[in-house]
Amino acid sequence: MGEVLIRPRREVVRGPLMGDPGALGRFGEYGGRYVPESLIGVCREVEEAFREAWADPAYRGQLDRLLSTYAGRPTPLTPALRLSAELGVTVLLKREDLAHTGSHKINNVLGQALLAKRMGRTRLIAETGAGQHGVATATAAALFGLRATVFMGARDVERQELNVFRMRMLGAEVVPVHSGAQTLKDATSEAMRHWVGAVDEAHYCMGSVLGPAPYPWMVRELQRVIGDEARRQCATELRAAVPDYVVACVGGGSNAAGTFAGFVDTPARLVGVEADGGAGASRGRLGVLHGVRSMFLQDEHGQVAEAHSIAAGLDYPGIGPEHVHLRDLGRARYVSVSDSEVTEAAMRLARTEGIIAALESAHAVAWVLRGQIPAGSTVLITLSGRGDKDLATLKEAL
Repeated sequence: MGEVLIRPRREVVRGPLMGDPGALGRFGEYGGRYVPESLIGVCREVEEAFREAWADPAYRGQLDRLLSTYAGRPTPLTPALRLSAELGVTVLLKREDLAHTGSHKINNVLGQALLAKRMGRTRLIAETGAGQHGVATATAAALFGLRATVFMGARDVERQELNVFRMRMLGAEVVPVHSGAQTLKDATSEAMRHWVGAVDEAHYCMGSVLGPAPYPWMVRELQRVIGDEARRQCATELRAAVPDYVVACVGGGSNAAGTFAGFVDTPARLVGVEADGGAGASRGRLGVLHGVRSMFLQDEHGQVAEAHSIAAGLDYPGIGPEHVHLRDLGRARYVSVSDSEVTEAAMRLARTEGIIAALESAHAVAWVLRGQIPAGSTVLITLSGRGDKDLATLKEAL
């Protein structure tokens, strides 16, 4: 289910910036739907159901109520006062770490679980790396009385033991994946294989802006709440109403896509921060993996190359198609940071602001700490998750 990368014909399809990618599911030349024939119909069914739901005030109202009364939205915009003073810039933190389950993942999963119920599905299938998407999926399944099956690389099962326990406590079946590098890529491949035989009962709850259409668009729309909230909050915090820089970590890129969507039509500079050992935007080549045309790490034979990151959630060899489109247009910039910079950033944020952020989120902080932002600027950083899950990894790295 996508271990071999192919080189598809290049084709440019124009569309509005961070708008509806249309029936083809394309963001410029990226995106699309490259899946076995057995999944074409169900992908189209998911798209039709989501378009109907997204236009239905009843669905939108129910989702908004859940985001407010269950997920704890809106999440705060926290001024990082001490860090700002040290850096000579105004740092604002969009606190997705304070959402229920401890990350932005709940925004997407609540929307997809509601959709699954609307479609008559009784089970959710998900992949997870750091475990946060798996926890959110297990949480939504428990809330709605659905079953959940979560695929997770065996290596990640070991380094994210706490999240594995949380998923099982919530009633989910956690399936360790022993193939390949035993990380997020392999979990995604196995989840999609499993979906082929379960399309009548199960909804595949993709966790990032990856996968076949409509998932990159659907997940971005469900995460757009981050950027929309942050923009309203900035209007009350900032004299100019819009920050100079908007920064978020990127693996597949859902928290960044949701954040960027709120600011893409403003003068704010958009910066996505990848792991040095991943960096699909800067080191990837055009290919197809997990049903989508995007940029992926490849070897000289066109085979997928393994990614590495100290943060399990960024341990993926590619990036969402819309991010590559934004890069090509020059609307967003994508950079990478090292594991050592990430651990330093996590410690510095903890000691200056009393916030223990996920190692994924610490990538965004690490780039800001490089000091490349002009003095007097304002920067918004999305803290995509809290760092409880990463304490053992961080302790070992220090």
